[in-house]
Amino acid sequence: MPITPATATHSSSNGTADAILLELVDESGVTIGTAEKLSAHQPPGRLHRAFSVFLFDERGRLLLQQRALGKYHSPGVWSNTCCGHPYPGEAPFAAAARRTYEELAVSPSLLAEAGTVRYNHPDPASGLVEQEYNHLFVGLVQAAPRPDPEEVAETAFVSPAELAERHGKDTFSAWFMTVLDAARPAVRELTGPSAGW
Repeated sequence: MPITPATATHSSSNGTADAILLELVDESGVTIGTAEKLSAHQPPGRLHRAFSVFLFDERGRLLLQQRALGKYHSPGVWSNTCCGHPYPGEAPFAAAARRTYEELAVSPSLLAEAGTVRYNHPDPASGLVEQEYNHLFVGLVQAAPRPDPEEVAETAFVSPAELAERHGKDTFSAWFMTVLDAARPAVRELTGPSAGW
């Protein structure tokens, strides 16, 4: 697994772990400051920059991930290919590509911007809140994912019909349908009409 600020254990000079910082934004997505990751998700939540990635195979199937059980936020639920938060000053596109590789060991053969969406989703299980200004990306993947087990429990490629069936019986992240619906125009453009998205 690549060592990055998100995966490494850092110690400052006084022996405490360094905090992971997120970019706080206003309603227009303009950066207004930073906050420690967990504190930004405490109720009522602080609006911060995030990203969501949707990768598809050559058959137009969406790559889903089941979040690892050890994650403090939304463990064990199914969600889109990858999501996360850029570091302060990091471009959302760069963050999306970086985290896709860190979590799944794949580099998209194509990755394109697909707009933004702003939402407020409480997570009943953890009590945390997603107040996010989310940058959306769609792309293609040609390599088999090799998930980092600390981040991802399982992966699956699904057609729209298979997603509907899975969504009816499995638990998905609170934000999943919001980000998928916002990304659908770009998904349809990427996958074509025959894929059914």
